[in-house]
Amino acid sequence: MDWLRELKNHVIYSYHIALDDLDYTPFDEKGGRGKMYQLFGAAMNNIIDELNEVLAT
Repeated sequence: MDWLRELKNHVIYSYHIALDDLDYTPFDEKGGRGKMYQLFGAAMNNIIDELNEVLAT
């Protein structure tokens, strides 16, 4: 849930999230792209796309 909250907050303030954003604060402090893949697996890209679509509109 913590990761999903961080993703949501990023989209709210940046209007978009890209895979590269996971290499920067606050995500890098939590394991970055590798940790997100570990948590969400192949669904990681779909989660990012869905968050961008739902939260940025």
